[in-house]
Amino acid sequence: MRLFLSLPIMIFVVLVSSSGWCAESSEGEVNVFVSGQGGYHTYRIPAIIRTQKGSLIAFAEARKSGGGDSGNIDLVYKRSFDGGQSWSEMKVLWDDGANTCGNPCPVVDERSGRILLPLTWNDGDDHEGEIKSNKAKDTRRVFLTWSDDDGESWVEPQEITSSTKHSDWTWYATGPGNGIQLKRGKHKGRLVIPCDHNVLIGDESVRRSHCILSDDGGKTWGMSEPLERDTNECAVVELADGRLLLNMRSYHGKNLRAVSYSEDGGVTWSPVTLDPELIEPVCQAALITYGNGQLAFTNPASKKRDHMTLKLSSDQGKSWSKRVKIYEGSSAYSSLVVLTESRLGLLYEKDGYSKIVFMAIDCD
Repeated sequence: MRLFLSLPIMIFVVLVSSSGWCAESSEGEVNVFVSGQGGYHTYRIPAIIRTQKGSLIAFAEARKSGGGDSGNIDLVYKRSFDGGQSWSEMKVLWDDGANTCGNPCPVVDERSGRILLPLTWNDGDDHEGEIKSNKAKDTRRVFLTWSDDDGESWVEPQEITSSTKHSDWTWYATGPGNGIQLKRGKHKGRLVIPCDHNVLIGDESVRRSHCILSDDGGKTWGMSEPLERDTNECAVVELADGRLLLNMRSYHGKNLRAVSYSEDGGVTWSPVTLDPELIEPVCQAALITYGNGQLAFTNPASKKRDHMTLKLSSDQGKSWSKRVKIYEGSSAYSSLVVLTESRLGLLYEKDGYSKIVFMAIDCD
C-alpha cells in the first residue's frame, strides 16, 4: 500500500528570471525529512533520483542520537509518485546497528532500469579525524545496493571497496548527490560516480576528488586518477561535446568552487581551476544537466551556509547568467533532479539541519 502525507500539499514553483536575482519566498515547500521525527535526532545528506517509471526517490542519512557525522547512522528513503507533491512513509534501506551507513549517490542505468546506489560505511565508534589519520579501529568502506522494482525493495549492500579505493586512502565518500550515465561517444553507457578521499602524505591528511566508473551496469568498478589536492565532495555532468565537468568543494581558501574536465569519460582530468562565479562556504553542491544541454547548479552561495541559490548556464558552465535565490536563511547540502524538460526538483537541507525539504522549480 502506498501511504502518503495525509494533508494535500501544493508544490510552490519558483520562476527563474532571464537575468539577475529573483528573490523568492520558500512558502509551499514540502517537508520530506524532519529532524526529531521517525525515531531519529537529525536527517542530513540529501540525494534524489527520478526512475524510468517517473517516480522520485529521496534518500538521507538518519542520525539516531545526534547531528554529528559519526555514530549510529542509517540510510533511509521516501518515494513520490506525483512529482514531489506528497511522499510515502519513510523506509530504512540500511541499518547496520551502531555503525555509520550513508553518503548516498544514486544513478539509474537507462539500459536496464536498475537503480544503483553507491554508499559508504564505517564503524560507529570511529570518528572522521581518527579515520583520516589512520588511527581508527576500521576504515571507510564502499558499498553498492540496487533496486529492480522502482525502489520498492533493495538488495543487501555489497562491498566494493577493493575495486574503488586504494589501500593508502583513509577517509572516503561517495557523492553525495547523484551519479550519471554517459549518453554519447565511445564510453556511452558508462556509469560515473563522483567521490572523494583522503590520503596521508607524511603526517598531513590530504583531500582529493576522484570518480568511480562502471562499463557493465555496476557489475564491476574502476577508479579515475585522483584530482589535485584540496578538492573534496563533487558533482559531475556530461557536456554537449562529450567532455565531463567535475565541480568540487574546494579547500583552496578562496571560497570558490573548483572545476576540472575529462576528455576520456572520467579516467583522467585537466588541471583544477576555480570558478569565480560560484561562491561557496566550503560545502557540498549539486550540478545536473537539463533541457537542451543547460546546466543547473545549487549551493549556499555565500561565505557561510545560507542563501541557497540556483544558477543556470546555457554555455556549458562557462558563465552563470540566470540565478534565483531559493532561501536566504540557513541552508547547506542539496540535490537536484529533472522533473520535466523545463522543470527541476530541489531537495535541500534547511534551518540549521532541522529539515530536508523539496520544491519544484520552473526553468522556462
